[in-house]
Amino acid sequence: MSVNPKVLEAMDESRLSGFHWKTMFTAGMGFFTDAYDLFIIGTVTAILTPIWHLSTAQLSILNSTSLAAAALGALFFGKLMDKLGRKAMYGFEVIMLAVGAILSACAPSFIWLVIFRFIVGLGVGGDYPTSSVIMTEYSNRKNRGFMVTMVFAMQGLGLLAGPLVASILLSVGIPHDVAWRIMLALGAIPAASVIYLRRRMPESPRYLMAVKQDADAAASAARELTGAAVRDSADAAPRAVIAKQSLWTPKHLFRLLGTAGSWFLIDVAFYGNSVSSQLILKALLPHAQLVTTTLVATAIFMVAALPGYFVAANLMDKWGRKFIQSLGFVVMAAAYAALFLVPSIAKMPILFLLLYAVSYFFIEFGPNTTTFLVPSEAFPTNLRGTAHGISAAAGKIGAFLGAFVLPGILKAAGLSVTMGMLAGVALIGALLTLLAVPEMKQKSLEDTEEIQVSPQATTHHSIVG
Repeated sequence: MSVNPKVLEAMDESRLSGFHWKTMFTAGMGFFTDAYDLFIIGTVTAILTPIWHLSTAQLSILNSTSLAAAALGALFFGKLMDKLGRKAMYGFEVIMLAVGAILSACAPSFIWLVIFRFIVGLGVGGDYPTSSVIMTEYSNRKNRGFMVTMVFAMQGLGLLAGPLVASILLSVGIPHDVAWRIMLALGAIPAASVIYLRRRMPESPRYLMAVKQDADAAASAARELTGAAVRDSADAAPRAVIAKQSLWTPKHLFRLLGTAGSWFLIDVAFYGNSVSSQLILKALLPHAQLVTTTLVATAIFMVAALPGYFVAANLMDKWGRKFIQSLGFVVMAAAYAALFLVPSIAKMPILFLLLYAVSYFFIEFGPNTTTFLVPSEAFPTNLRGTAHGISAAAGKIGAFLGAFVLPGILKAAGLSVTMGMLAGVALIGALLTLLAVPEMKQKSLEDTEEIQVSPQATTHHSIVG
């Protein structure tokens, strides 16, 4: 089969349509659920500690099990979606999220809750490569950054919903041994709401052409999705195919270092803000109850972090991924360095809160969003899921290490030293971004492909621009 340039042009130059917005919602609800599930376990463990008499080690296991499982889920789903297709895999990750949430709510003991949270984590990890790649391959060239970032921005709404739900359940007087089960069970609702939509999602025309080498099916799919008149592949000249590339080349490995490395570093550094949030709450409300601290944490997130997601979405295709990611890392490094160099700031709640808010905003308007977007753009179609899965897994490993290592460093060395280390981590992230992360703003995804032209053509290899 030959490459059909009209298919690529139709996908790249199409206007935003109802299909794009439906795809964004379908993909985004997975991230809403991911964020809700990953937040709510912190409140659940706070409730369960006196009920089940959990030890510090058991708390650490419960809080980090989903992160470890997410790394495996990202690798598994990312690889399989390149092998079996986007459509074949899409929807199974939210099924795991829904089933895991219901089972977690019914857990009779600590061991069973850990097992069921592992299932949730596999679904969370699988959602990263599948949703990012699906949205990326359906988006047009000019609005791709906006649409993919909007998918990820649903995480912010999920992070907001989690504490609000917890606060309501704790405020209305529901017994704690029932409330935690309701909190976990509610995570099944948003995931289940999009199972049907995900399983009905058509196969990506780009995957059909690049991996299945079926230009006719790709043309038919593109015509149906965009409404554009797409010529049959027989009309395309010269006849050519998109070559399947190997991940184990210097170019792709260097890009993978940039995407996976920066994701790892942002998830480690992100825990600097987790440490900061606890200090803020202790300073402002030293004797507050759980429901009060939960509401305060929600207010801080709403003001400091949530706007960052949507500012990033609106500027991603104007300012570029590389600039936004670098800027975010640099501001994070400056904020953490200030706490390292002037530790007395931690004793001034208003100044500390201002510094915290700035760093939190630039995490979301920065590497927390761009690291989700870039791996789905920087690699050819036959490697896109695998590379994104590896990058997402690296991020979850960073989060897992942060959950285990940073509290120990904080206890042994203090806040100032911890923040100094995190400032260094953020600076390395900025340098890695500048050196190894490609800029894909306004570029066609086919810039990453190798086109093998037939012997009759005058050029043997070309890149579609």
